[in-house]
Amino acid sequence: HLAVPQVGPEISVPERAGRQHQRVVGDRALLAPLVANRHRPGVGVDGARYALVRSSTDTTLDIDIAVWASKSNDNPIYYVQYAYTRLNSLKEKAARLGVSFEGADYSLLSTELDGELIRTIAEFPKVNKAAAALREPHRVARYCEELAGAIHRFYAHNPILPKAGGEEQPIHKARLGLVEAAWLTLSKGLHLCGVSAPDHM
Repeated sequence: HLAVPQVGPEISVPERAGRQHQRVVGDRALLAPLVANRHRPGVGVDGARYALVRSSTDTTLDIDIAVWASKSNDNPIYYVQYAYTRLNSLKEKAARLGVSFEGADYSLLSTELDGELIRTIAEFPKVNKAAAALREPHRVARYCEELAGAIHRFYAHNPILPKAGGEEQPIHKARLGLVEAAWLTLSKGLHLCGVSAPDHM
């Protein structure tokens, strides 16, 4: 059961699996109210898909369209996709600077936030396997949010690339290798959730 509180009267959306129609029938609606059109704001296709995927099928999901349409960390799909674009921008900047992770010494990744990101990446195969075995795709979506959180903290507090005019150090190569691993993992997670992995936002 899905309640969409900001499209006139509350709209009830039954059993999500396999019912992604773009129309309203009586007092029952499916994805149509979530996608923007010229008459009302919406959360977009990625937002609608992700909102449904991240919730267990045996729970009621209330979607606040104002939150899901916002560009803020309160919006789960924005939070996850923004983490991906941050990683992508780091990869592009590294290419411009000529910095590579080839030959990196990963023993240099010794900070708490380095370790948090490494451990979170390592959890992905187990999460993916459990989601498939239990037919619970929301496990992948929630994992993507956990990984995004680790990425944002890593990005905010660890120097990843040389500063302007600075020289490349071994730690930069190691952290760039970690960026690559996180980028690949989050890309796979977003793909499994059926949403895009945008290069820029």
